[in-house]
Amino acid sequence: MKKLFVTVFATAIFGAPCATAADNSPTASAEGIATSTCQSCHGALGNSVSSTFPRLNGQQADYIAAQLNNFRSHSRSDPHARAYMWGMASQLDDKTIAALAQYYASQAPTIPQKGGALAAQGAALFANGAPAQNMPPCQSCHGEHAEGNGVFPRLAGQHADYLKKQLEAFRSSLRESDVMHVESKDMTDSQIEALVSYLAND
Repeated sequence: MKKLFVTVFATAIFGAPCATAADNSPTASAEGIATSTCQSCHGALGNSVSSTFPRLNGQQADYIAAQLNNFRSHSRSDPHARAYMWGMASQLDDKTIAALAQYYASQAPTIPQKGGALAAQGAALFANGAPAQNMPPCQSCHGEHAEGNGVFPRLAGQHADYLKKQLEAFRSSLRESDVMHVESKDMTDSQIEALVSYLAND
């Protein structure tokens, strides 16, 4: 009954059932799922147009796979995850998660604008951190160009409002992450705005 409810809910919200992951039909392929279901929120090829939903195009495959597994196991429990992704990910098996991660990682990434009013300040924070606040350089995990590295996500070219909300959620522990809470707990609002100004594309 629970599985039926999740499938019906996903169909009602996205217009296509997510349960195709267990099928052997063409729609069970990663591309089929991405274009029949995921694109309703994440856009064609993962390049979403709404800042409510993160861009997945060019994202690190390991990061996507880790997040889908966290959604499926309910170990990522921020409100956004519960509202949108718990039900969707519950229908995905390990093979499909890996295939979806590779599919999105293979798409051309969105390039950051880097022209925001606080972009220069954000670039300095990203490269050097803020030693007075024990904040290390963001690039030490996320790459010199914010391209990401393994389970550390690509940040470059992401929606500004999405990045801002995630940094705020890490700072308050609304989104749980031992690493990111420590890194962001002393960030000021202006520092978050500066990082977003440097990294985002909106």
